[in-house]
Amino acid sequence: MEISARNVLEGTVENVDVGAVMANVKIKISSTNIITAVITKESVDKMGIKKGDKVSAIIKSTEVMVAKD
Repeated sequence: MEISARNVLEGTVENVDVGAVMANVKIKISSTNIITAVITKESVDKMGIKKGDKVSAIIKSTEVMVAKD
């Protein structure tokens, strides 16, 4: 699969929490880093995403904001 995004993180699904409409997919990208992707329940079902699956987190953003008090 070819994509234009350059921010691709390979990882393993640690947990899938499926709600009525949306799902939180926790992806372990290193021994100490886990990111959470919020996607539709329909996408989880269609792709058959489950714990232990090897996946790619593709990040395409025009803005990242950081704030600290």
